Amino acid sequence: MAKTRIVALNKPYGVLTQFTDKDGKPTLSKFGLPSGVYPAGRLDFDSEGLLLLTDDGGLVHRLTDPRHAHPRVYWAQVERVPDEIALKSLRKGVQLSDGKTLTCGARLLDEEPELPPRNPPIRFRINVPTSWIELTMIEGRNRQVRRMTAAVGHPCLRLVRAAMGHITL
Repeated sequence: MAKTRIVALNKPYGVLTQFTDKDGKPTLSKFGLPSGVYPAGRLDFDSEGLLLLTDDGGLVHRLTDPRHAHPRVYWAQVERVPDEIALKSLRKGVQLSDGKTLTCGARLLDEEPELPPRNPPIRFRINVPTSWIELTMIEGRNRQVRRMTAAVGHPCLRLVRAAMGHITL
């Protein structure tokens, strides 16, 4: 019986979480990954961070189905500094167009996480400060973190997945 292969990749900004693209956007094919491994979940084109790839379909299901409650940790750089009311709203769940999100962990980070610079850099506005929040979630809807932070008045400027379960960047 063949061993399960698992690859942890720090996906950069501006790469699709697939191996081909008819429009010619950068994809996972440029990283020399082993054949037969596929993403366990997705990170959108504008997001960065931990992406797990495996050849085990059952593992993909266990990692991505919210019923298995595998936490995913995201660091989001947002406009302005969220107050406790905004953080509490995120924790309780936010009403989005596709329904209310599940409860999650949400906290303001004391300092910016150590990350490589993003290319291109985020937009910078002199009169609008930014801050970093950490969200710990078990569900992963399309662009969910971005929609949640926007719903509480703090648009997301940079989004990095820092962990899936016990695997971290």
